[in-house]
Amino acid sequence: MIYNLRSVSGTLALWLMVTAASAETFLLTGATVHPVSGPPITNGQVLVRDGKIAAVGNTVSAADAKSVSAAGLHLYPGLIALNTDLGLVEIEAVRATVDVRESGEYTPDVSAWLAVNPDSELLPVARANGVSHFEPVPQGAIVAGYSGLLAINGWTTEQMVARKSAALHVYWPSAGLDTTPRRSRTPARTKPLEEQDKERKEKLRQLDDFFIEARAYAKAKEGAKDFQVVPAWEAMLPVMRGEIPVTVHADDVRQIRAAVAWATTNNVKMILADGLDAWRVADLLATNKIPVIFNHVFSLPQRGEDNYDAQFRAAGILNAAGVKVVISGGGGSLVKNLPYTAAQAVAFGLPADEAVKAITLYPAQLAGVADRLGSIEVGKDATFFVSTGEVLDIRSTVKRMGIGGQEVSLENRHTRLYEKYKSRPKNN
Repeated sequence: MIYNLRSVSGTLALWLMVTAASAETFLLTGATVHPVSGPPITNGQVLVRDGKIAAVGNTVSAADAKSVSAAGLHLYPGLIALNTDLGLVEIEAVRATVDVRESGEYTPDVSAWLAVNPDSELLPVARANGVSHFEPVPQGAIVAGYSGLLAINGWTTEQMVARKSAALHVYWPSAGLDTTPRRSRTPARTKPLEEQDKERKEKLRQLDDFFIEARAYAKAKEGAKDFQVVPAWEAMLPVMRGEIPVTVHADDVRQIRAAVAWATTNNVKMILADGLDAWRVADLLATNKIPVIFNHVFSLPQRGEDNYDAQFRAAGILNAAGVKVVISGGGGSLVKNLPYTAAQAVAFGLPADEAVKAITLYPAQLAGVADRLGSIEVGKDATFFVSTGEVLDIRSTVKRMGIGGQEVSLENRHTRLYEKYKSRPKNN
């Protein structure tokens, strides 16, 4: 989809006035409605009342509603980008604009959403392409802390946040060893293989010990009258109770196998993120009902025997095995490409309806907000956009977007620069 600020039909432009206040009631008519949770509705109607979807169908009765025509357009729920540094990184080369990590290896009491910059220039760029919500993820530690889910709309992070604790993030220790001859390594990488292996095993032992201690803390607190509160262990309680999933970041097939075994042993709800080699163990993930936030559709093949399209096909392979696949938003500057990434997976085997779910409904389910977001259903937030074509078609243009029933601007740095330079004087 491309960005466009050109005028739309007068009736659709009424949306801007109708949704100025979320208490308004309006009826969108004539669009091809894509509920995502069900088949598309040609010439559908969506009734919005008090910022919520009140009715969906071919014919909706609403005498008190203002009618807004969206004839010839397509209506989709807002896209949701998981596993991203959007809002945490503005310019990678400028340290002052990068806020993705805290010091220490175990920081479960970190909440990444608090560090999001509401004025980031990257937020409106993503929003203009249909992205309504995103998950800023902490990095830089083994247990890095919690991610939240934020709407790309609001003056402050408190106004933006849709869910403060979406998942606890664990970065699985590397399973590989540096086998480069020692004389060819840099001084900082001269450790013998035995020492490297020892360090790897020690990191895994520390991770096990951390969760054992967290479980012991949770058990000791049950029924205790006089109890000394420890913030780090308090942060682990939702995970110990099974209320919050653990998103394990792992790429190598050995890491993934070890992480699945660990999650089973520790009885935690696991989500696999990144997942470069996930397709190699698709059956294992399916058997254990572990969803994957896949971040490598456009990554290069990693092994000499891999075909050029190994990562293009990965999402389709996972889906065919019965794994729930979410397409990741990736780096902040790339979140705007979320629908194109999903479309690439479709070209190599992922069913189109599953690809749309992978950037709408499934992310909402993993983030614990499927009762409000991810599809166009009665009772959910009126968070959707209208476009000139299907969401996976790069030729489509987002025309209007609402979050929680309120119109949001599609203006961004790209459109401002386009308007500025299209009028640049030309040399004779």
